[in-house]
Amino acid sequence: MGGPSTGRTRRQFLAVVGAAGLAGCGRLAERRSGPEYELNHTAEEWSRYDPGWEKPASSPLSASISPEVLVENLEIPWDLAFAPTGELFVTERTGRVHRFDGGQLHPVATPDEVIDAEAMAPGPDDKPHWKTWFVEGGEGGMLGVAVHPRYPEAPYLFVYFTATSDGDTVNRVVRYDVEADDPAGTGRTIVDDIPAGGVHNGGRIAFGPENYLWITTGEAGEGPLSQDTSSLAGSVLRVDTVGEPAPGNPDLPGDDPDPRVYTYGHRNPQCITWLPDATPIITEHGPDGHDEVNRLVPGANYGWPDARTGPEYEANPAFHRPLVNTTESWGPSGGVFYTGEAIPEWRNRLVFGSLIGQRVNVVSFADDAASLPPVSDDRGLTFDAAWHDDAYAASAHWTLTDVLGRVRHVEQGPDGHLYAVTSNRDGRPKGDTFPRQRDDVLVRLTPTA
Repeated sequence: MGGPSTGRTRRQFLAVVGAAGLAGCGRLAERRSGPEYELNHTAEEWSRYDPGWEKPASSPLSASISPEVLVENLEIPWDLAFAPTGELFVTERTGRVHRFDGGQLHPVATPDEVIDAEAMAPGPDDKPHWKTWFVEGGEGGMLGVAVHPRYPEAPYLFVYFTATSDGDTVNRVVRYDVEADDPAGTGRTIVDDIPAGGVHNGGRIAFGPENYLWITTGEAGEGPLSQDTSSLAGSVLRVDTVGEPAPGNPDLPGDDPDPRVYTYGHRNPQCITWLPDATPIITEHGPDGHDEVNRLVPGANYGWPDARTGPEYEANPAFHRPLVNTTESWGPSGGVFYTGEAIPEWRNRLVFGSLIGQRVNVVSFADDAASLPPVSDDRGLTFDAAWHDDAYAASAHWTLTDVLGRVRHVEQGPDGHLYAVTSNRDGRPKGDTFPRQRDDVLVRLTPTA
């Protein structure tokens, strides 16, 4: 297999990218031996904070979008995280973390303890591909990535991966010093022993508006773990930069609840993002449809495995209801609540990848169904059933269907553009179009004139 290569299009990536993220080596010893970096924990200081955010009423389909390939021949890229300097960190599920400066990828770390995972060979474009369904490693491997909010002063990168441990596998979150000569040798585990399996490993991590680290975990194929508050499976966790429970985490029921758990009863959440008023939003995979978008409420139980349909939620009033619950399988993966200006038609909407749907989904929220953007039968749906979460009505529109294939994550850059990665080499393509010869890719979503 060929290594990753940059795409043919070579526009300037970000004006702020450059030496800033690589400078300051003279202060490295001080940084390594110094105390933990203090952070403010007030949502009002978040750069995207807007408690009076405007809910759009027009269709996002009025935008014409095309993907601009920045890097091709990646091996199942899984997550993207921008640093304040404009540098972009990319994980590949096969076990690598890269830094992208707009021209090429630079290796950061390949931790030895990551499980062996493989990728399908790319292309060729003109031949059908046998659907392998699972490659070595299942759904595990190198997954989420997040950058310390005070980077590069605090030169720390956080990653979530499936690791081998005493002959078994676990998921863990590890912090690395990216300015060290050997970043992989500086690993500090901050959350360990998250249940792992061939499926449902969760894996998205991100710093929220209050500068705490949020972690989504799957139930590793063991549904009852989601209802066990002493387990880290099937949950959303909220911790500080050394893995301690974030102040203000809720008290949970159960004999020995883990104080790092913020919400539970989840199946396989793979997106964590925030509305401009700092409300956390996730997407999560359902069984044979019943994929969801959920608004997180501290301490809430989201019902898995006991509830996933309307009648089941109605029969269990203690379970928190979803904003979106689908009938067909979308395979919702990573995304962001978009607040940029590069695609104004998508502003103030949830934008996330779809794996089995092979598209980018754009979800709009409104105070009531009458205020939602219009939808068409073939490119959108409205979600306003009485049993849904009544905080918002929601509508979904899909874009770029079968253009990129399995879209794994969509992220907003500091320049206001959206960036995405695909997972076409993970052994689970739909049909014979993907993977293509160039897969997998990192792209920028660019408005078409």
